[in-house]
Parts: sequence; structure tokens; C-alpha cells
Amino acid sequence: MFDFMSIMNKVKEAQAKIKEAQAKLVHLKAEGEAGAGMVKVVVNGNRKVVAIHMDDSLVNLADKEMLGDLIVAATNKAMEEIEIKIKEEMKSATEGMMPNIPGMDFGNMF
Repeated sequence: MFDFMSIMNKVKEAQAKIKEAQAKLVHLKAEGEAGAGMVKVVVNGNRKVVAIHMDDSLVNLADKEMLGDLIVAATNKAMEEIEIKIKEEMKSATEGMMPNIPGMDFGNMF
């Protein structure tokens, strides 16, 4: 028979660890680039763009549309990278905390 109090304590402990890990996400950084590094976008673990770096050669009104496309591409790459880092951070924070229940995948919770 399951020890309900033990399970509840584990859940509370996991919740605390998750909150702690989420607070640290702002310090995670991921970078995406496009145009052979001509545009770089940095995002944090809260999925916010924190910096955009552009090669000086791109600052030309004639290239405005291309610049927008490169920023979008770099941002999307950075977002893909930060998703991986977020999952790794949350998995690390809750490792061994959640019960192993067949058919329940807590790894994709975040």
C-alpha cells in the first residue's frame, strides 16, 4: 500500500525544487545566429530576447527585409536552444523527486 503522506511530502518537495529551478532560469542563456553569424540573438530561460547583435554591414535600408528575416531566424534558433536548456535544468532539479509511475511521463511537464 502507498504511503500517502510520503507521496505528498515528495510532491511538495518537488514543487519547491521546481520553483527554485524556475527562479534560476533567468540566468540561462542561449544564442541563435543566422546569416553566417551576421545576426545573433540571445534569449534567457524565461523565453525573453535579451540581446540582438548585428554585423555593421547589415545596417542599410536596402537590406531591411533581409535583416528582419535574419533576426527572425536567429531568434527561432535561440528559442530552440533555450527549450533544450530549460528541460535539462528542470529535469536536473527534479531528478529522483517524482515517483516512477508506469505510463506517466513527468519529463515533458516543462
